[in-house]
Amino acid sequence: MKHAVIVTGGKQYRVAEGDVIFVEKLDVAAGESVKFDQVLAVVDGENAKFGAPVIEGASVTANVVKNGKSAKVRVYKMKPKKGYRRTQGHRQPYTKVQIEAINA
Repeated sequence: MKHAVIVTGGKQYRVAEGDVIFVEKLDVAAGESVKFDQVLAVVDGENAKFGAPVIEGASVTANVVKNGKSAKVRVYKMKPKKGYRRTQGHRQPYTKVQIEAINA
């Protein structure tokens, strides 16, 4: 099975063809295709290619399934004996993509 390590949104992901992953929000609508050019490594059985830092000409194509927001995280701040309390919520946006092909 062919695997690749890609970089998007400041994070590294190990992907294979057919995988569905959640990445940081991309400005691409659902149903469109996206191409990841920063490929750090490609492993295909016994054959392996590693970039320094990226592999020239390698890319991973994916199809955007949907854009959404993750579950709410509560942020609570408090200073004891001072009457200071603040509650804030945060929902991190994400893009769900399905890996179509690894080109190396």
